Amino acid sequence: MEGEPDGALLGAPSGGGSPAGGTGGTEGAGGPGTPGGDAGTGGNPGSSHPPDRTQAILEATKQVAALLKSAGLPFALAGSVAAYAHGVPQSLQHDTDFAILREDAAAVTEALEAAGIPVRVPPEDWLIKARSHGEEIDLIFELARHPVTHELLDRAHTLPVDSVRMPVLAPTDLVGSLLAAFSEHHCDFGAVLPIARTLREKIDWELLRRESEGSPMPEAFLYLLERLNVIEPPEATP
Repeated sequence: MEGEPDGALLGAPSGGGSPAGGTGGTEGAGGPGTPGGDAGTGGNPGSSHPPDRTQAILEATKQVAALLKSAGLPFALAGSVAAYAHGVPQSLQHDTDFAILREDAAAVTEALEAAGIPVRVPPEDWLIKARSHGEEIDLIFELARHPVTHELLDRAHTLPVDSVRMPVLAPTDLVGSLLAAFSEHHCDFGAVLPIARTLREKIDWELLRRESEGSPMPEAFLYLLERLNVIEPPEATP
């Protein structure tokens, strides 16, 4: 997640990207007379939309959250599933992100592996990865280069995620982590805009302005929100 927001996050259209081929009745990737849809997507022939993985992702989220809760390990749901838990309407397509403390990595690994969930350590030093219900799980120590802290986890809201209650990053922390991840190499305002719209009444925008001061991409996004009348511009100082 460091360096770029979770791709699902975030309001990214589930049909984003170019279609795998032409429409039905034209020559597509499968050859003459076959629909252009990719048979490997599991979607309808000729459809450019990827399969809806929402329920599988939610099942994986619930399983991992239940294990962390049972082990007494602090965590908070982050990324696209956190936005979903806060009521942002979207079809989930990517992995689940959990914010955990770096010092708990070994205990988290032990708790998941004891339940038969494989855990691996990737080259990146800011997370560990697991897999449940065929879906990737990222257990993150840093959100956009900012270490996960007890204070961050203490601010989490307890919300139901498909009937299982769990800690979820507070709206200000969630959107703040997405703004901090903007860079010259990844700056998808369109993915984060629906989250900002949906959660705007729950976010401390003045705090995010202060935290974003001097960072061109987050400041540009905040300016865009002002121009779209999502948030009020800051009051001019005399």
